Amino acid sequence: MGEVPPLRWGIVGTGRIAGSFVSDLRHTALGVAVAVGSRTAETAEAFGEATGIGRRHASYRALVDDPQVDAVYVATPHPMHLEPALLALDAGKAVLVEKAFTMNGGDARRLVDAARRAGVFLMEGMWTRFLPHVAEIRRLVGDGALGEILSVTADHGQWFPADPRSRLFARDLGGGALLDLGVYPVSFASMILGRPNRISALVGPAFTGVDGQTSMVLGHPSGAHAVLTCTSLAVTPTRAAVVGTDGRIEVDRRFYAPTSFTFFPRHGEPVRYERPQPGIGLYHEAEEVARCVGAGKLESPLMPLDETVSIMETMDAVLDPDGVGWRPSGR
Repeated sequence: MGEVPPLRWGIVGTGRIAGSFVSDLRHTALGVAVAVGSRTAETAEAFGEATGIGRRHASYRALVDDPQVDAVYVATPHPMHLEPALLALDAGKAVLVEKAFTMNGGDARRLVDAARRAGVFLMEGMWTRFLPHVAEIRRLVGDGALGEILSVTADHGQWFPADPRSRLFARDLGGGALLDLGVYPVSFASMILGRPNRISALVGPAFTGVDGQTSMVLGHPSGAHAVLTCTSLAVTPTRAAVVGTDGRIEVDRRFYAPTSFTFFPRHGEPVRYERPQPGIGLYHEAEEVARCVGAGKLESPLMPLDETVSIMETMDAVLDPDGVGWRPSGR
C-alpha cells in the first residue's frame, strides 16, 4: 500500500478519553483532530479551548455533517454510543467507537448491520488490540512458538470512590465493572482463543446494584480455558498470561496498556520484550483506521466486526445467563 493520507477526526464527546485521544493523535502523522461535537455549545467550546480544536459543534448531527471531518471517534459513555455512531454512518463517515462498543450484543449487531448496509468503515476502539506488545504476542502465537494454547488468564481491577453518580456505578450511565474494565480481559481472551462455547461466571454487585466484581471461566472448542476477573472495588495486578504446550507469555502490569512481557519457552532461556513509546498508545488505533480507510477496507482485520459482536454477546451471557434482558438497551 502506498502513502496513507491522514484522517481528519471529529470527536463526539468531551470527557477524559476524548481528550486523551486528541492528545495522542499528536504522536502520529496519520490523523488530526479538527472538530468536536457535544450536546451543548458550552461544553464543545470548553473542549475546543482545552485541546486547540477550532471547529466546535453544539450537536452530534452538526459534527457528522461537517465536510471537514473524514472520520468520527465516538467517546461518550457507552449507553450513548449507538445513536451518534448511527448518525456518523448515515453521513458516510468512518467511525471508531470507544469500548465497550455498545450496551449489549443486540445493539452491537444493529450498528454493524448499519455499517455494512451503508458500506462505511466501522471499528471498535479496543486500543489494546493495536499496541506493539500485543502485536508481538499475536505474532508469537501465530508462529506456533507456544505450541497448542491451553489457557489465557487476565485480570483488570481498579478502585473507584463509592459515588452513586459515578459512571462506574450509575446504572443509567452503563455502570458496572464488566463493561468498563472486564471488556479488556474478555477481548484479550477472544483475540487468542476466539469465541467461547461454554461460560461460567460469578457476579457480585456493587453498592448500587450494578456488577462490582465478576469472575469468568470461558471454555473453547479447542479445549482451552480462559480465566478472567474484573472489579471496580480494588486495584488488582492487571496482568495477563498465555500458556501453551511449548511455552508461555507473561504480560506485565497493565497488560491492556503499553507494557512489556516475557516469553518463557519450554526449552531455552526466557526472552524479554520491551519497547518504550510516546503517548499512552491511543494513536495506534487511529493509525489502523487510517490504514484501513486508505486501503478501501470496511473493517479492520485486527478487530473484526463479528468478533466485536461476539465479545458483547459473551458479556451479555456473563451478566444475563438466562437471557431475560437484565441490562438496559443503549437505545
